[in-house]
Amino acid sequence: MINYLWAFMIIIGIVYGAFTGKMSAISTTTISSAKEAVTLCIAMLGVMSLWMGLMEVARGIGLMDQLTRRLRPLLKVLFPDIPKDHIVNEYIASNMIANILGLGWAATPVGLKAMKELATLNKNSKLASCDMCTFLIINISSLQLIPVNIIAYRSQYGSMNPSDILGVSILVTFCSTLVGVAFSIIARKLSKKPKY
Repeated sequence: MINYLWAFMIIIGIVYGAFTGKMSAISTTTISSAKEAVTLCIAMLGVMSLWMGLMEVARGIGLMDQLTRRLRPLLKVLFPDIPKDHIVNEYIASNMIANILGLGWAATPVGLKAMKELATLNKNSKLASCDMCTFLIINISSLQLIPVNIIAYRSQYGSMNPSDILGVSILVTFCSTLVGVAFSIIARKLSKKPKY
């Protein structure tokens, strides 16, 4: 669906440029935007390489295992239907840790693995389970202590102090996660009420 949306916007832009006589401006902007996109990707590659390397070091020294163990009580509250020693707990914890550190791209692969494992635990394959919905809500709200991507974008576009947004980012993502978790807990309780 998103491909159709992008194609529609591109076609509308070209048609509008043709009717208003601004095709040369569209051509110039397209080339400069492509150059800017490549530059931004290179900058983000460096930032992500640094943080992915730090995550691998943390995994190698056992820090990720310790953090996963410390998250188990929280995971039990958020995902009460998941068996205690199931591998999905590790995937969910790794995903949450990566999101908290602002590594959304690093969180995606383990997030997909977690969702796949949650699907195997789901008794009703036609509907998402409460655990699947909770995991999705937590992923979307994405509590972040270090918004690496936004800091990198601000740095790339010439911000004098790219990390100025830390306080606001922590507050906003904390609030969104809190609301998401509260909604998830309420929805889980309502879904388990007997239907008359």
